[in-house]
Amino acid sequence: MSRKVSHSSSCLPEQVMLVGDSGVGKTCLLVRFKDGAFLAGSFISTVGIDFRNKVLNIDGVKVKLQIWDTAGQERFRSVTHAYYRDAHALLLLYDVTNKTSFDNIQAWLSEIHEYAQQDVVLMLLGNKADATHDRVVKREDGERLAKEFGVPFMETSARSGLNVELAFTAVAKELKHRSMKDPNEKFKLQEYVSKEMKGTGCCRS
Repeated sequence: MSRKVSHSSSCLPEQVMLVGDSGVGKTCLLVRFKDGAFLAGSFISTVGIDFRNKVLNIDGVKVKLQIWDTAGQERFRSVTHAYYRDAHALLLLYDVTNKTSFDNIQAWLSEIHEYAQQDVVLMLLGNKADATHDRVVKREDGERLAKEFGVPFMETSARSGLNVELAFTAVAKELKHRSMKDPNEKFKLQEYVSKEMKGTGCCRS
């Protein structure tokens, strides 16, 4: 009788890339997820590529995420392009207090379409959702854009921790499902995200 081998932390890691303009909070999001801390104050922008590992327990299965934090500046773009091909999932961020970072999402999506794998897991995140007084991009605008491109969407905050765990867990669930290739187990990332958001009521700002 054949025995199904599941993912474990010793398996090859699933590579998740954080992409988006410089200053949207990619590094802060990663630090919040990895260490449960908020990186306050000013700090040096990511130069090129940095990464952290974290193992998640997804429905009794260990999924190791290798999370790549990319530099948003134009001069590092060619470095970032080389990593797209190996990415299993991409978290595309904009800053809800920065209209330009939101307007640039379409350019990022074009880049992803050009360089990433065709079946890459993709999610759009509107970050810094805690900054209610400085907000210039409405949640509805993010939802509309995500719907247009057929990708899951949520707002996050590295400062408060809003939806940070959920974003990475949702992606890990999708990656686990793909690696198991179990026809009896159906998982739809978009439906899961929508259900979780409604269940917690945390998507309202």
